[in-house]
Amino acid sequence: MSGSVTVIGLGPGDPRYLTPAAAEALDTAEDLIGYLPYVARVPERPGLVRHASDNRVEVDRARHALELAASGRRVAVVSGGDPGVFAMAAALFEALEAGDPAWRSLPITVEPGITAMLAAAARVGAPLGGDFCALSLSDNLKPWDVITARLNAVLAADLVVALYNPISRARPWQLGAALALAAEHRTPGTPVILARAVGRPDEAIRILPLAEAREAEADMATLVMIGASATRLIPREGEAPFVYTPRSVAR
Repeated sequence: MSGSVTVIGLGPGDPRYLTPAAAEALDTAEDLIGYLPYVARVPERPGLVRHASDNRVEVDRARHALELAASGRRVAVVSGGDPGVFAMAAALFEALEAGDPAWRSLPITVEPGITAMLAAAARVGAPLGGDFCALSLSDNLKPWDVITARLNAVLAADLVVALYNPISRARPWQLGAALALAAEHRTPGTPVILARAVGRPDEAIRILPLAEAREAEADMATLVMIGASATRLIPREGEAPFVYTPRSVAR
């Protein structure tokens, strides 16, 4: 087969955070596949065919990419952030495993990107300086009781927790439930970071104590980070505090 698939992380939104390897893969692609807002972030150019689709057809999208590559096309599949973090890389390999065995001979490459929790952490300091965990609060692909069991476990382990997909119109209550669960393990003053649209013009970052975070507004563009018991604030005159989690753990 002469075609190929490259799964590309576009980063958090600012073009400066697109890696050179990802930019090169976009420049050589003949077909661009992805969720509509991510496809829209890639400039149009002659010779590039764009295939934008809805957010809930990830495996169908991946299958389409493999079919195009099998026909000899150079295909780029785009995700925001990093394609391997709750994004299209896993969907592509799911389609590959279940699909035509001939697809397994295709050249498939994953180009990493800056995922939302890393972009958000860099904005406020170093909240991920110690051990941490990332969870998706979306119950579209896994049951809510699995999510709460995992969240309970990482909160009990005293890890910093980054929450992806925290809330949507179809899922308006999960974030509140997750923060209520966090309140069973953390003190009311535990720092919570709500980082919306990091790297885009409408970026907004708030640092709130856990007791107030439960009433804060959020959406699917928001990354929520719950500090560990060791996470600290460094106050600054006239500026938002720095947030960091020490690397050391007391014996």
